[in-house]
Amino acid sequence: MNKQTIYLSSPAVVSALGCGLDKHTACLLNPPAQTVLTQQKMPVTGKPYYFGVVPEPLPQLPDYLSQPYNRNNHLLWVAIEQIRDYIDEVIEKYGKHRVAVIVGTSTGGIETNLPVFQTVADGGKWSDTPIEQDMQVLSSPADFLRDALGLTGLTYGISTACTSGARAIISAARLLKADLCDAVICGGADMLSALTLNGFDSLSVLSNGIANPCSKNRNGINIGEAAALFVANKDGVGLPLLGYGVSSDAYHMSSPHPDGLGAEIAFQAALHNAQLTADEVGWINLHGTGTIHNDAMEAQAVSRVFGTDTPATSTKPLTGHTLGAAGALEAAFLWGIVSRKYNPDGHLPPHLFDGEQDPELPPIHLTHSGSRFAQQRRIAASSSFAFGGNNSVVIIGENND
Repeated sequence: MNKQTIYLSSPAVVSALGCGLDKHTACLLNPPAQTVLTQQKMPVTGKPYYFGVVPEPLPQLPDYLSQPYNRNNHLLWVAIEQIRDYIDEVIEKYGKHRVAVIVGTSTGGIETNLPVFQTVADGGKWSDTPIEQDMQVLSSPADFLRDALGLTGLTYGISTACTSGARAIISAARLLKADLCDAVICGGADMLSALTLNGFDSLSVLSNGIANPCSKNRNGINIGEAAALFVANKDGVGLPLLGYGVSSDAYHMSSPHPDGLGAEIAFQAALHNAQLTADEVGWINLHGTGTIHNDAMEAQAVSRVFGTDTPATSTKPLTGHTLGAAGALEAAFLWGIVSRKYNPDGHLPPHLFDGEQDPELPPIHLTHSGSRFAQQRRIAASSSFAFGGNNSVVIIGENND
């Protein structure tokens, strides 16, 4: 086995679709007849929108983990319990000092301190309500996992907006290749936050219905919450992380490059890193937010790199856009769809939209209910794009045995 091959263990996932990879993969391949997104009023403005809310009551946290309470950490704990046996094996094998933790997020624990700001907004003093300063640090989810598991290895957070979860996986691979650790707990987590919800509302990019990616009628995104975690390793456990690519075109603070140049560079870099040609990729999980600008630039990039035959899907109408968790959550989707255990027949998720593909976009091959891997060797790519022109692509697939 190539010592530089990095593997991703079977992922732990929690989102609006529920808990566990088996449930998520089943829902991707056979989407529910009714949306799992819930309509509720926005904090502050009271506008009604659809959100991807984790539907199940979260199990109670152990007493030693519950203070101060943080929903991001709670979602991570629900996820970590799904893969706890393997994590314990890794810790036993390598020691607590050789297991690293990297978690991507855009919210961290900021909701914990909302009562402080509310107190001041209501005329009180800053000193009237204690502030949990460590919850303001964007490494707080990673710090939480480190402390909860008793680890002493490298630990840090990544906050590059909507590429954070993908960047955590890429950073994990780099740590392993540099021999700075022997295993990395990596992924992303973001809860629904008043700050981010109102921020996207101020940009006028929230859909008034369910997101409709690549449709001529698309009008925005739905926001969701999720956590997704892997254990990156060199032991051959799981599926190979075949390659990854990043770019930063810095075109605009919140809008992507209109020609998709940064996205194209990230796709090409991932293919080069994986030593693959574009026609070897059997499925693309699109960033596919359903906004006017994202879908336009992504379709251009996909068309130039992959042509019009590679099946592509946006999965965000099922979960909402989970922001800092999205790159990790959708990498987990790649894992489940590539896996012959969870997807023995090689079906691909259908692209959910109104069927009216935007004729102004370059033609790309959007999946339908009968789509399948065309190649014997299963390989899939997932794209994530973020504010500031931050772009990431990960490729997960089978080894070329």
